[in-house]
Amino acid sequence: MMYKKRVVFWAACSGMLLFGICLITLGSVASDLREKFKLDEISSGTLFSILPLGILTGSLLFGPIVDKYGYKLLLSVSCVFMFAGFEGIAYAPSTGLLKICIYLFGLGGGAVNGSTNSLVADISDKDKGANLSLLGVFFGIGALGMPLISGILKNSYSFEVIVAAVGLLTLAAGISFIIIKFPPPKQTRGFPITGSLALIKDNVLILIAFFLFFQSGFEGIINNWTTTYLIKQQSVQQSNALYALSSYVAGMTVMRILIGSVFRSVSVKKILGASFGLILLGLLLLKVGNSFSISVTGLVFLGAGLATGFPIMLGFIGNRYTELSGTAFSLVLFIALFGNILVNYGMGIIAQNYGVHHLITVALAESIIMILLFLIILSKIINDK
Repeated sequence: MMYKKRVVFWAACSGMLLFGICLITLGSVASDLREKFKLDEISSGTLFSILPLGILTGSLLFGPIVDKYGYKLLLSVSCVFMFAGFEGIAYAPSTGLLKICIYLFGLGGGAVNGSTNSLVADISDKDKGANLSLLGVFFGIGALGMPLISGILKNSYSFEVIVAAVGLLTLAAGISFIIIKFPPPKQTRGFPITGSLALIKDNVLILIAFFLFFQSGFEGIINNWTTTYLIKQQSVQQSNALYALSSYVAGMTVMRILIGSVFRSVSVKKILGASFGLILLGLLLLKVGNSFSISVTGLVFLGAGLATGFPIMLGFIGNRYTELSGTAFSLVLFIALFGNILVNYGMGIIAQNYGVHHLITVALAESIIMILLFLIILSKIINDK
């Protein structure tokens, strides 16, 4: 029985939606967990550092598994891990068990994120970047939807009930993945060690990985430091700063919809050129903005500009490594997520010692590096043809 591309695509979208929810959930209930377990700042920091560790692990492991065994088993098991994470965050009786559940949460989420991207690239005969952009829309919906749902329901239900109920969705998704027919494994006769080692010798793959290293780091510092920047530099109220951050996610989501539909036939060079223009304009508005509306506009432009990096670069990888797409995606996403952690850590040191206003300086430096890397990647891909 052949798989149905439309069904598989929507299955991947549902997985990405769940990953968006997964990534935002811990932050959404952070204050509740601090109160429940009487956590100080150090204990909270230790607890929240476990999630990216789990995501890194899932990102590293998923590729070889899907290349060897296919997508069905990995997606189903990953959803069970995420389900355990949701329920643990809701009902774990101790911080020890909570830490284990958060790690499983990240492990399952990282594997789902990577495998859904690889899956969409595999089933897309053309326009891989556009289809990956549409997939990314569902991450935005999940990331925006979870805080909205929590805000609406928090006066009627405890955070435990809300998180546990969302967790049931991941279990339902895991069951549905067992039923759905997915593409067959690519490496049924054993895992090609030589071919996998060749990945790290490919200059284009490594350049793309480091482009995404800086892209992920850029996204991370905007997600984690923008509210602090607006509060300290522009005296914006916390509630308004959170609204401004939502506008950044909205800008990214809308742009990905446009790339997957209206701009589907526009060349990659033009799309990324325009994207870098939007990024620089967004940073300028954040830097010189003397009103909340200007800052929000800058964040919308920034989100729209950053929307294109991952879909286009992963589309390049999907086209270049059709037989080892899972392993190739695994490698570049691992490096990208490591960049997120490292750049955020560096931004924390800079903010503490020199001030949070240097957020714009760090973001501008990353923009310049990304532009240079893109020009090198594009020239190498053209030359390879």
